[in-house]
Amino acid sequence: MSDTGLALDTTTEEPPALARSRPRWFWYAVIGGALVIVSTVRVVTGANDIDSSGALMAAIGLAMPIGLAGLGGLWSERAGVVNIGLEGMMILGTWGGAFFGFYYGPWVGILGAALMGAVGGAVHALATVIFGVDHIVSGVAINLLGAGAGAYLAVRTFTGMQGGGPTQSPPLQQLPFLSVPGLGDALDSVEKSHIWLVSDLASVVRALTTNLSVLTIIAIGLLVLSWWVLWHTTFGLRLRSCGEAPQAAETLGVNVIRYKFTAVLISGGLAGLAGGFLVLVASNLYREGQTGGRGYIGLAAMIFGNWRPGGLAGGAALFGYADAVQLRGGGDVVRAYLLPFSIGLVAWGVWMVVRRRQGKPMVGVVSLVMGVLAFLWFFFTERVPNEFTGMTPYVATLLVLAFASQRLRPPAADGQVYRKGEAS
Repeated sequence: MSDTGLALDTTTEEPPALARSRPRWFWYAVIGGALVIVSTVRVVTGANDIDSSGALMAAIGLAMPIGLAGLGGLWSERAGVVNIGLEGMMILGTWGGAFFGFYYGPWVGILGAALMGAVGGAVHALATVIFGVDHIVSGVAINLLGAGAGAYLAVRTFTGMQGGGPTQSPPLQQLPFLSVPGLGDALDSVEKSHIWLVSDLASVVRALTTNLSVLTIIAIGLLVLSWWVLWHTTFGLRLRSCGEAPQAAETLGVNVIRYKFTAVLISGGLAGLAGGFLVLVASNLYREGQTGGRGYIGLAAMIFGNWRPGGLAGGAALFGYADAVQLRGGGDVVRAYLLPFSIGLVAWGVWMVVRRRQGKPMVGVVSLVMGVLAFLWFFFTERVPNEFTGMTPYVATLLVLAFASQRLRPPAADGQVYRKGEAS
């Protein structure tokens, strides 16, 4: 049967028990409830920066490279290829964005970043899809190769330039920033009134409508486009079938190698674009080591999102917010979050002890103790030390993955080496 005539109706669909069972309004209620909790914590603790428009704008900027890297991982792993080489592809993207952006302007810099990331993706695809190299081994090699190649290329291209050097590029031209006219000042005055919930809504709307980089808008568009392509087109269905049951897809005429290779190329391009965001938006220059492990955090965001674009966006937003808090010196903000965190732990511990589920009472006791200690920390301190706030993004990553681990369902054939003809 030809590939063009293939119809895979159920090959990659999740089992009924794992399919999304909660209605859409449930998630809207969760978002609304979170906003109410944050607003209440702000009023009780006086930590007004907890959801200020400045903090949220910083969070959006920091979430974008994490989200783009995670989106790259989503494309690759939905096709069955584990991609822990996102960090190396991001590094290649930082150099590509800086080099092409310096010589040809920031718009070409976007394409250069994606192109260099795709080069890293092509190497990973060649190793894993064509030669059957273990995906983890290849990903580690890509990270090492990307770091080395980025440093070498920077020395060769930026040394001797005015404002540049072996570890950084000259300053780059900025991409345009967009705002909704007339909203910023009005919302700013409402935000500064510090009214419960009203000010918080104003700060959220202001952050989403003021000084947004055009690359941020492009990134959001790519997220929506990926969701539509992967879940609402024949191409996406076939690609996901390669990550669920490649041998079955092969018997139905899918060119599995072509789909896997294409997915990893797209993955590399998106990771490179994440690196380009750091260069063209976040700092306006290339600097060695500026990715700071965001490729790995993007991978964690993808896992937290259960290999789905919506969950990925939520994970990237969470990690971006945690990063923004520590960069803004948010000792007050971290202390404020100790209050709901302690209450939540105590409530969870009481529930586990009262239910007395087999093997669970001790978990409840531990949760109770941790909750009491967190409350005492909140009550007896005025500010969390900066050394702890610097750990916030990584602690958030570990906690989120720990709590999300029970509901994760990766593609069934993710990470498995595929060889053409095994199905026959």
